[in-house]
Amino acid sequence: MDWAAVRREFPALEHWTYLNTATFGQLPRRGTEAVARHFARRDELACWDFLAWYDDADRLRAKIARLIGGSHSDIAFVPNASTALSLLLAGLDWQSGDRVLTLEHEFPNNLYAPGVLERFGVQMIACAWERFYETVNARTRLVVLSSVNYNTGFAPPLEELADFLRSRGILLYIDGTQSLGALRFDVRRIQPDMLAVHGYKWLLSPNGAGFFYIAPQLRERLQPNVVGWRSHRDWRNVDNLHHGVPELSDTAERYEGGFLAFALLYAMEASVDLILEIGPEAIEQRVLELAARARAILRELGASVANNNSQIVAARFENRDVSALARALKEQRVLVAARRGNLRVSPHLYNNEQDLEVFRRELRALL
Repeated sequence: MDWAAVRREFPALEHWTYLNTATFGQLPRRGTEAVARHFARRDELACWDFLAWYDDADRLRAKIARLIGGSHSDIAFVPNASTALSLLLAGLDWQSGDRVLTLEHEFPNNLYAPGVLERFGVQMIACAWERFYETVNARTRLVVLSSVNYNTGFAPPLEELADFLRSRGILLYIDGTQSLGALRFDVRRIQPDMLAVHGYKWLLSPNGAGFFYIAPQLRERLQPNVVGWRSHRDWRNVDNLHHGVPELSDTAERYEGGFLAFALLYAMEASVDLILEIGPEAIEQRVLELAARARAILRELGASVANNNSQIVAARFENRDVSALARALKEQRVLVAARRGNLRVSPHLYNNEQDLEVFRRELRALL
């Protein structure tokens, strides 16, 4: 793989040593160009072809399905993962005493949103990973967690965990925002009930471009709580739109309701194309190699480094303010992040060994 050619797709890297994809992924040139083409098309055709934009969205559904191993009919577009999780929480038939389980130190989505269920008598529990299996009980209805933890880089064994929950009839929601685009994810192997991804990190898309996968068996019981002109299954018949109670499609599209953010989706499609062209396996190998190198550098400089096998590297320095370190590195045009006491380094496919050497040199000077 010509990684140097891949890197040239990302103009921001001409000016920054960027090791912060866990906060924002950089947008490739082809993504910006796709947005420009969409707006030029609007000007040229005065939007008379707007139904064809949905054909393009369906093309993207198929590409996302190829990326995660699912079917295009299982994919719905949302502006962010919070929307997908809220749709799930609002659509289930909760009973007093039900429990929602997540892990300690999860992303706030997965700690905050289930709290709205307390008015139904639903209990929210966050436990350490070491106590996860023993914390699951007969009242556990749903498990909510990230594919990779945003703070520590911990990646739970999803296939094993999913098998355990499925055998007990417990639903599994996975937020894949912090891994998809860097690490492979196969819905056929893991079989989550829902996978939600906001594409603005590792999927190299604009913020506001997201999707979720929903398993067919969950679609049978989860009613939409977003209703709009596209709720009726024959919504493309715009000359004679249905009036009355909508007859829902049996595909994931039933959860979208209204218009889509097409400019953002065209940019997402360009990034998904790039990832598929390079190959998810090659990307995963590359980012894990770079992450391993970052861990080695941080240990060399005296940090205590979380021993996780993901692409997010978390390190602590005794008696040092990592937020101050991150700010000082930014002054040298080196971008990393500080999260809850960890200095977080998150390389992606556009990074290289030189980026890591710059990071080492600048961090060493600060220490």
